[in-house]
Amino acid sequence: MIKNDNLDSMIDRIMAGLPSGLSTLGRDVEQNIRAAVKSTLRKMDLVTREEFDIQHDVLIRTRSRLEALEKQVKEIEEKNKIQT
Repeated sequence: MIKNDNLDSMIDRIMAGLPSGLSTLGRDVEQNIRAAVKSTLRKMDLVTREEFDIQHDVLIRTRSRLEALEKQVKEIEEKNKIQT
């Protein structure tokens, strides 16, 4: 989930962008915006940085294995061409 300091920063930017009449309502508007943002973020299918990094590492290893296999296939195909 999103870190609280990131969420606070996002809320501050939203509050700063509100018309002056709404921003003077202060705490009520901020709480409603915070609840709406949290609700929206919960509905999103987000992953943590750790999960992302793990999948990134898996992708790199998989890509490396794929390249090695492609090289082996190419060598076998070239070997078969020479023999026929």
